[in-house]
Amino acid sequence: MTKIDSPPRRRTVLVPVLGAVAVLAAAAVLYETARPAGKALSDCPAASAALAARLAPLAKGELAALSVASDPRRPEPFAFEREDGGKVTLKDFRGRAVLLNLWATWCVPCRAEMPALDRLQAAKGGPGFEVVAVNVDTARLERRAAFLDSIGVKTLTRYADPSGDAFETLRKDGKALGLPVTLVIDKDGCEVGAVEGGAKWDSAEAQALIETLKGG
Repeated sequence: MTKIDSPPRRRTVLVPVLGAVAVLAAAAVLYETARPAGKALSDCPAASAALAARLAPLAKGELAALSVASDPRRPEPFAFEREDGGKVTLKDFRGRAVLLNLWATWCVPCRAEMPALDRLQAAKGGPGFEVVAVNVDTARLERRAAFLDSIGVKTLTRYADPSGDAFETLRKDGKALGLPVTLVIDKDGCEVGAVEGGAKWDSAEAQALIETLKGG
């Protein structure tokens, strides 16, 4: 009798188990469907997280405002322009560490910060690193060159986004409540840190940050 009764008991147990599996599968699908775009799983390599951990102790002194990413992610995509009008995106810089800075001619802190960014590019720029300073003025665009010339900026490539999309993209991602704003991006294209507001990018702390970023 035990042998005859065993199969029905197994079927009785199997039905609820299969039901539970189906419910869990459905829940997983619903979770992935409802997950906000900004909450998608990161495709950044483990090396990006390890680099962020090495950067964390450098968030001090002149870089005390640096927020280091606990879970590095790729920035939301947007395009901007070279001086010749050609379009570029952050993907075009893959393989190089980048300090992405958004600035405007009407931004008072930007006037103090831009010369420091220029000096940082002169000291550390090269095949492995670039300061990518993007002007986000959407009107009176002729002011850009005069602004940079007046504060002695000579080394930075003059990128711009007159569409305003770059700032709006970062604003929606919670990264740009004002200007200037700077993203620290590793050679894999992953954001490992950010600074909202101005910083002394030619300071000893900034130099150490960039050396660690380039070595990552």
